[in-house]
Amino acid sequence: MNLEAQIAALKAELAGLKSKIAAHDQDAYKRAKEILDVELPDLEAKLAEAKSFADVIARIGSAHDDPKAAEGDPDAKSFGEFVAQHIKGAWNAETRRAVTPEWTGAKAAATQVTPASVIPWLTDYDTNMVLQLRRQLTIADLLGTETISGTTLKYLVESPTVEGDVAYTAEGAAKPQISFGDPTVVTESLYKLAAWYKESDEILEDLPWLASNIENRAIYQLQLFEENALLSGAGTSGAMTGLLNRSGVQTQAYSNSMADTIFKAMTKVRTNSPFRADAIVINPADYETLRLAKDQADQYYGGGFFAGQYGNGGIMQDPPIWGLRTVVTTAITQGTALIGAYKQGASVFRKGGLRVEMTNSNEDDFKNNLVLVRIEERLGLAVRYPAAFCKATLTE
Repeated sequence: MNLEAQIAALKAELAGLKSKIAAHDQDAYKRAKEILDVELPDLEAKLAEAKSFADVIARIGSAHDDPKAAEGDPDAKSFGEFVAQHIKGAWNAETRRAVTPEWTGAKAAATQVTPASVIPWLTDYDTNMVLQLRRQLTIADLLGTETISGTTLKYLVESPTVEGDVAYTAEGAAKPQISFGDPTVVTESLYKLAAWYKESDEILEDLPWLASNIENRAIYQLQLFEENALLSGAGTSGAMTGLLNRSGVQTQAYSNSMADTIFKAMTKVRTNSPFRADAIVINPADYETLRLAKDQADQYYGGGFFAGQYGNGGIMQDPPIWGLRTVVTTAITQGTALIGAYKQGASVFRKGGLRVEMTNSNEDDFKNNLVLVRIEERLGLAVRYPAAFCKATLTE
């Protein structure tokens, strides 16, 4: 008996057990549960595997006849590829049915379509040749991470104020009183970062293009916005308050030299918080000034372009400043550096993950062969120890 016949026999047996179960027959109930929980799932899994093998054999045959048919989809290595493979299973190129339920949004200001010059050879087009300026995203990786189940997070920021002090007292004498300032209750909300754009639905028929479009353009733009918000969000008009604008973050004015200023900021973090600094975020132009600094013998402090200082040791790419993990990025403006205990002092909390949803049921998209792509995430920033960060001014 083949697998399909076995499945049909089990379903027929289930139908016969229905009346017995209705009459509270325990044996019939146990048998039905065994069929539903064990036997049917096992046979259906075997049948699905058999069909998968048959599909592979069929694809091998078609690939022999048509070389382009041999182009399969490897296991997803990125979020964009994951979405593209999901679309491959859900999208029917002939019926062009919707991928997700209907979603209503604002009317499109502009619609992206497959470039006309690409259409004749789209499946052979090397999308890696479409290059745009990409900044390495690093700020979120510096911070701690956590998740929440609600929509807001409350925590306490300890007050540094202490009144009175401990003192020596004689026997029978009054003892000195000390008091501590009340901690500040801070409430952080989740912020939703989102965007949408439209594509011609023909692009769904070219999955590599779709994957690179989602990964290299849409997700990058969302994470770029996230990075700027975490570091320098203004905290006005519903925007997140970033690290640079947090109340309680220490400041260090320029003192003698750029290197001295950074070290003094490190000292402030160590003396005014429970932690020591673990990283510095600095602009490339400021890092260049430090990297090219020379001593009186015209030797680079950070090592030369062929070897280390005075020919000792090898060259380090972006050598650390004062032993700190050094993040060189245009996310921070020239003339300012942020030194801090990033992992202990603050954390990014998220609810859910990054979401990419698509539909052609929005507005008149179905009529116009368009697909709306929506991308979003929810996150917040908790700075439990503002004094663990120090904003340094690097110019006089």
